[in-house]
Amino acid sequence: MKLYLDNCCFNRPFDDQKSIKIKLEAEAKLFVQERVKQKEFEIVWSYILDFENSANPFDDRKEAIKYWKDRAIDYVKENKEVIAVANEIGKFKVKSKDALHIACAIYAKCTHFLTTDDVLIKKLKSFKKIKVQNPLEFISSEIKYGNK
Repeated sequence: MKLYLDNCCFNRPFDDQKSIKIKLEAEAKLFVQERVKQKEFEIVWSYILDFENSANPFDDRKEAIKYWKDRAIDYVKENKEVIAVANEIGKFKVKSKDALHIACAIYAKCTHFLTTDDVLIKKLKSFKKIKVQNPLEFISSEIKYGNK
């Protein structure tokens, strides 16, 4: 299974863990990463992840996230097809960086796009080109259906 995690998903374990929702999302994201290490899941990296991570003001977080770039099986560079798909996604009133992330995931033929952005998930509920999910929802469906 090929996954794309957006920047907010990678940053979830660094968020304030007082909220049970945030804590569970962080644990789910860490579960996914453990499965990547075990080669049960594959992840994709992109130029937009590089761009957003480079703006992280916390060096320790930036390095912890960058670690996953080396574990990615594919790296998506900006290209005409990614931009065209991002423009199509923009019609759903999605922010341009989010649209670029999703377009990169589609370009790399990922099965799932994981994000902790509830607004983004809601906007793309009817989007059919890729499954957009919260990491907790993703692992719940994986466990429910016995996929991993």
